[in-house]
Amino acid sequence: MYVYACLHPASGRTSWLLLPTVHVEIFSQALAIFAHEARVGPDKRMVLLLDRAGWHTSAKLIVPEGIHLVFLPPYSPEVQPAERLWPLANEPLANRAFASLDELEQVQVERCGGYKLNLR
Repeated sequence: MYVYACLHPASGRTSWLLLPTVHVEIFSQALAIFAHEARVGPDKRMVLLLDRAGWHTSAKLIVPEGIHLVFLPPYSPEVQPAERLWPLANEPLANRAFASLDELEQVQVERCGGYKLNLR
């Protein structure tokens, strides 16, 4: 299970997705969902600050209209605003055993207030 998140640094607003894997096709879908949620398009633009993970930089990535990707310098996660989200997402999982992946996913959905897409 992977957490995809966007953070608006000025307002603190967040948007979360829980997805079963990480690869360029899934990231393309996540971008489309974030763009739709934020009403991004020809009349509204959004800049996303990303690290240089392979699925972020792939030529196969489909970037919705209105989204512009800006990449961090290598080895600089401390300047990525979304890095501050991961302790919040991990907190309810620490020192717990879950009976099933579904139970773990439900805890994450409740914590993150996001969406779980069933892509299995």
